[in-house]
Amino acid sequence: MHAPVAPFPVFLRHWNNAPPPSSPPPPGSSSHSLRYFTTIVSEPGQEVPQFFSVGYVDDQEVTSYDAKARRDLPKAPWMRKRNSQVAWNWEQIFRVGLGTLLGYYNQSGGAHTLQWMYGCEMRKDRSKVGYFQYGYDGRDYLSLDKETLTWTAANVPAQNTKRKWEANHAFLQYSKDYLEKDCIEWLQRYLDYGKETLLRTEKPEVKVTRKEDYDGMETLTCHDGEVWMQDVFHGLVSPNSDGTYYTWRSIKVDPKESEHYKCHMEHDGLPNPVDVAWEEPENSLPILFTFLYPALSPSLRDL
Repeated sequence: MHAPVAPFPVFLRHWNNAPPPSSPPPPGSSSHSLRYFTTIVSEPGQEVPQFFSVGYVDDQEVTSYDAKARRDLPKAPWMRKRNSQVAWNWEQIFRVGLGTLLGYYNQSGGAHTLQWMYGCEMRKDRSKVGYFQYGYDGRDYLSLDKETLTWTAANVPAQNTKRKWEANHAFLQYSKDYLEKDCIEWLQRYLDYGKETLLRTEKPEVKVTRKEDYDGMETLTCHDGEVWMQDVFHGLVSPNSDGTYYTWRSIKVDPKESEHYKCHMEHDGLPNPVDVAWEEPENSLPILFTFLYPALSPSLRDL
């Protein structure tokens, strides 16, 4: 695939204080994203810093860079291989960039990381977003404001890069065009290549279970699949082996009031929202205990 060109690219998968620029939508929505994460690590005693890069369409890993083979490896059957020469060039550029930042921070050795995150997203409301974000040693370094065509420096050393990159007006415009056009076009291509899995929406199965607690209260749990007996009150969205996802929500209630609660679920696989009650009382005045139940489809992205 075609990739952006940068004076030096950077990013860390787990930034200390910087979440991805756009929050991923709940699984089952019609929002889709294409994201790439690239990192180079320098450690004492290593002649060559470790370099790795991984790409995602929604939550599915679709490509990763093999440093030993020096080429990209497709991670999805439908994924067309990226240009391995481009990835190899990135590795060379990252090495130079890491050395440059060591100088900016007056560091001569030790373990350091230079990182790059970029991507784009087509949201359910038809809006489109894109971002370039850079980091050094797990902290913000530089990010692009594509509306003003300026770079935001997170600290004094980053001002050096900001001045260099803002002096290159052609590069600024290219970065904006890539995020708003090229990235979106590649995302659309990949969604077409992998539509059998990426665009599949499964109809969810949901039920409510009841568990008596030691304090005389009851716990009502809204979930799919098997009965869960967690003592906490909410669950993370987790993958099933078939590419779908599951989650659960629970609440402690007075047994006398349990029949008044229902689990409310909204999902792209359903024509309308549904309300599911614990099945025992036949006549009760429902007071909705509302859950915006996350989707159970493969469009979950990394939460």
